[in-house]
Amino acid sequence: LMERKTHVKINRKEVMLAKLRKSCSCTPKKLKNFVMDFLPVLRWLPKYQCKEYIWGDVMSGLVIGIILVPQAIAYSLLAGLKPIYSLYTSFFANIIYFLMGTSRHVSVGIFSLISLMVGQVVDRELLLAGFDLNDDAPPALGDGSLQNDSQSNTTAFNLTIAGMNAECGKECYAIGIATALTFVAGVYQVLMGIFRLGFVSMYLSESVLDGFATGASLTILTAQVKYLIGIKIPRSQGHGMLVITWINIFWNIPQANLCDVITSAVCIVVLVTAKELGDRYKHKLKFPLPTELVVIVVATLVSHYGKLNEVYASSVSGAIPTGFIPPKVPHFNLMLRVAVDALPLAIVSFVFTVSLSEMCAKKYAYTIRANQEMFAVGFCNIIPSFFHSFATSAALAKTLVKTSTGCQTQVSGVISAMVVLLVLLFLAPLFYSLQKCVLACIIIVSLRGALRKFRDVPARYHVNKVDTLVWVVTMSASALISTEIGLLVGIVFSMLCIIVRTQRPRTALLGQIQDTSFYEDDFEYENLSSVPKVKIFRFEAPLYYANRNYFLKSLYRLTNLDPNLEAARRKKYEKKEKQHRKKGDHTTANGLGIGETTLQLVPKQIDFQALVVDCSSISFLDTTGVNTLKEILKDYKDLNISVLLACCNPSVIDSLKRGGYFGKDFGSMQEMLFYSIHNAVQFAKDQK
Repeated sequence: LMERKTHVKINRKEVMLAKLRKSCSCTPKKLKNFVMDFLPVLRWLPKYQCKEYIWGDVMSGLVIGIILVPQAIAYSLLAGLKPIYSLYTSFFANIIYFLMGTSRHVSVGIFSLISLMVGQVVDRELLLAGFDLNDDAPPALGDGSLQNDSQSNTTAFNLTIAGMNAECGKECYAIGIATALTFVAGVYQVLMGIFRLGFVSMYLSESVLDGFATGASLTILTAQVKYLIGIKIPRSQGHGMLVITWINIFWNIPQANLCDVITSAVCIVVLVTAKELGDRYKHKLKFPLPTELVVIVVATLVSHYGKLNEVYASSVSGAIPTGFIPPKVPHFNLMLRVAVDALPLAIVSFVFTVSLSEMCAKKYAYTIRANQEMFAVGFCNIIPSFFHSFATSAALAKTLVKTSTGCQTQVSGVISAMVVLLVLLFLAPLFYSLQKCVLACIIIVSLRGALRKFRDVPARYHVNKVDTLVWVVTMSASALISTEIGLLVGIVFSMLCIIVRTQRPRTALLGQIQDTSFYEDDFEYENLSSVPKVKIFRFEAPLYYANRNYFLKSLYRLTNLDPNLEAARRKKYEKKEKQHRKKGDHTTANGLGIGETTLQLVPKQIDFQALVVDCSSISFLDTTGVNTLKEILKDYKDLNISVLLACCNPSVIDSLKRGGYFGKDFGSMQEMLFYSIHNAVQFAKDQK
């Protein structure tokens, strides 16, 4: 018999008080460590190996900056905001993550999924405030603008919306909603970091995240189709937006702008061809082809000199101001309106950032601090929200490009920010004539990776059917209902699948592998020998209140014996036997003699004298589980069948002890509990 170690009981109250005293104390060394931990750049930047790292960081920073500018302008369509705000977001996010991030390779900035989630909230609030969601609607009451002084023909009016009694138009109100949403999401992330709630990300499985990303990609694709073909349809809101939008698209397709259709077709062909060639020959290319930038430059020149807006009424980006708008505190009343919407945004932003950070850290053999990543992405939202920016996250595509172009540290992020700054200060007005259909093409082509997940469904189904079902449910809910509800549905459905799997786990009777002391599933393997007079039952899940009945039903079915029914049948026969003896009749009701009746009381189907329960897969027992084992111990004992437990882990043994399974003094424990199935079988064979 193995002896358990005696563990010293820890006084949790004293430990908590000691930790509290330690955390509340302040010494110069502790203050220095706090600052260094909060700003990791202070640790690694002084050790920066300039000769070794600088070339890779500069190259990757320039490439990401060149990719970032067209993507930032394009993703402004998803967020329902002007392109200048996307550029602000990209600039500030790179700078702040450089100071606070622990990953060397992650590219933090504007991300299509996050932009979509922001845009849905912005559109909803604009609609509730009475604004027209049509991008090209003429300036109307309240349709003010944050344009340069040269754009002074757009009038702003005094409005009182959600407590904002200020001169504010549609664009002003839209960015107000976006910054309030971003600020609250950042506060949530910082609070999650303070209270160490990073474990929340564990409930977002790979299947849930993939399904969510694919469903959101379908929504993004649908939202961009109207720009591709140049039709003007109302921006759908609420549940079922995808279906309603497609109905409106087909209804209005005769109004398609031929210029936009041709431009979109050419751009998509060029972008897809360049991407495919880049993927095929990426081992020969030192850095990715800046296809998006080339397409934007060429398209802008063609649109400007061809006067596509004036001649063919093609929708263009419009004026993009240079410089920085003065900072502004997000409005508190707007925060209250979007507080609920900010929670899924905060969780998704954090999960994508941490998962990408961990992926890069594993690949390049270094460590990250998930809690610090929470702070970093939180402040990447809080601080920029004062500078007219919206929510950010790590982006997979840009991170992969960053690693493939020689990135060594987050100095590359500073280089990317400088490229964006150059556009902000000098080059932004040059994109005035850029067609919106070109931006839509860039967005749609960037979704290739997420949409290719459909090709992986057969392989995913072959690997795990339940995970495939989770993916399909999450993807469908995210696309057909809404992204936030889709994420919630995915999490809940994934948990339900786990619960169902523990409620109806695999059960089996085991047979002995010939000439060994090992036992396996008699249904799955050939040439197993049954043990005479012994049944070995395996239950492959924790035993708790939700699967108690299934445990008992499976046990009775596989052993072909329900002890309760058998006990009731015996009582019935005994009662009849007593009645016949009182009458002096030596035969029973079925015509058998009393001696024969005695034999009849021992049913033929009981072909075993011992039941061994393999507990190796039972990770824990609750009170119901302990009572269930006590119940079968008593019921089988009434039939002179002993119940032996094998391969119990220490926590299960402790639960059985506390539940009184072995009696008060544990005297019979050695005859009821065994550390291997074979020991239990040998003990059962030695019993008389």
